[in-house]
Amino acid sequence: MKNFVNRNRFCKVILNMAVLFGFIACGNNSSAVNNQNSRKNGNAKKGNGKVLVVYYSQTGTTEGVAKIIARETNADLIKLEVKNEYTSDDLNWTDENSRVNREHDNPNSRNVELKNAVIPDFSSYDTVFIGYPIWWREASWVLDDFVKKNDFTGKTVIPFGTSMSTGDGTSGNRLKKLTKTGNWVDGQRFSSSYNESEVVDWVKSLKY
Repeated sequence: MKNFVNRNRFCKVILNMAVLFGFIACGNNSSAVNNQNSRKNGNAKKGNGKVLVVYYSQTGTTEGVAKIIARETNADLIKLEVKNEYTSDDLNWTDENSRVNREHDNPNSRNVELKNAVIPDFSSYDTVFIGYPIWWREASWVLDDFVKKNDFTGKTVIPFGTSMSTGDGTSGNRLKKLTKTGNWVDGQRFSSSYNESEVVDWVKSLKY
């Protein structure tokens, strides 16, 4: 009888120890899950971190859209400046001898140099919006100098263009080919008669 009681006590001790270790193990697993979730949340915040809106605008239309995007995303805003600036005559597409027509007809003459092509601390930005006027259904080649001189590796790149009547969300494809880096997403085209609400709605749809 005595041996039976001792065996019962021994079994209870073993059972209690098993329960105790079970609680400890669960506690450790919970900590591991919490730590993992914290790392995931941290990465998510980093992925949606610093935002830059960089643009070229000659008439002010693209600039207006860029300022709305920068405001809605709390982004830094940089206007690209051409060293040899275009005049109104240069941009007269109805004149076959105008600068913009000559550059369109002869791609080798499109070496448009920018004053500020290289963006300071560009590596710190996670998301880059690129804005431009749409010329002949594609992004203005004024942007070429900018995309060639900056490394978009690891960045989400979102193009947007403005035009009177032509162009669409694919207008930034040439720029994408020039960079060969970055995660380029579908762009957006806004008409020259855009209203602020459509720009805001587009930005909201991007979850920024």
